Amino acid sequence: MLTRRHIRVKVMQSLYAYSQSENDNLKAEEKFLLKSMDEMYDLYLLLLDLIVEIKDHAEDYLEKSQLKHLPSEEDVDPNRKFVNNELIAQLKQNRSLNIELETRKLNNWKNDDEYVEILWAEIRNSDRYREYMTTRTSSFREDKEFVIAIFREIIAPNEKLYDYLEDKKITWVDDLPLVNTAIVKMLQKASEGKDQALTRLFKSSDDKDYAVELFRKTLLNDNSLAQEMEGKTPNWDKERIADLDTILIKMAICEFLKFPSIPVKVTINEYLEVAKEYSTPKSSIFINGVLDKLSKEYSENNKLNKMGRGLM
Repeated sequence: MLTRRHIRVKVMQSLYAYSQSENDNLKAEEKFLLKSMDEMYDLYLLLLDLIVEIKDHAEDYLEKSQLKHLPSEEDVDPNRKFVNNELIAQLKQNRSLNIELETRKLNNWKNDDEYVEILWAEIRNSDRYREYMTTRTSSFREDKEFVIAIFREIIAPNEKLYDYLEDKKITWVDDLPLVNTAIVKMLQKASEGKDQALTRLFKSSDDKDYAVELFRKTLLNDNSLAQEMEGKTPNWDKERIADLDTILIKMAICEFLKFPSIPVKVTINEYLEVAKEYSTPKSSIFINGVLDKLSKEYSENNKLNKMGRGLM
């Protein structure tokens, strides 16, 4: 789930938090970094659970409708197509998902069920739902397509849900696009009669190691990385350089010099993209100029200790 770019963002946020605080406890900040990444997985699990909770809420809605003093014909004999959706039933019975939710004590939707109700109301009043409910039976394929559609069109973009998640964990705002994509991909891979495996937080243990190493090496080599920048920003006073830009440049230099397996072009492109999203409008141009100058200088002086073909 976590891409290298998102890992760089997490490290950048941790380094920035460290630079702005009076805390000089490396272990504590490293713990914060790992916690931030792990909480992204909490978000992934919660949104999967939300789909199930909406279905359960819909079922409760049907049962209460049958108990009305003067129930309609639809109340007495409701269309149960949505509450019997096979893909949602798979999620509800998914052993790995249930274990993770219980282990991590993720019961948000039991405590904050008003958001489940809000989303169920939006789904129930949507054209997508009305079209789906024109029949009483469906195939697994139709059920899957419907769940993916309501997740993309109603759940993921819901502003009230967005505000709720932002209030719970500020870092979740940055995590949402990646988590939503991971959920859609998981749902697309679902097949009838088979538990779908949960997406892993890290593609491999190497990615987790990379996150910790990038954080440590950038922080522990802060003075030498700052010296590498000297003279490379002649038209910029130190006071004019955004703190975030300084951190991104130091991270990139660290990758140039201390991560032999990462190509120079990849490093430059990745940090330019991060700068475009998180820093000032002119930051990417400024950072590109500094990194381009440094990479050429390092290449000429044989300081780029890159291993493998195409890494220069």
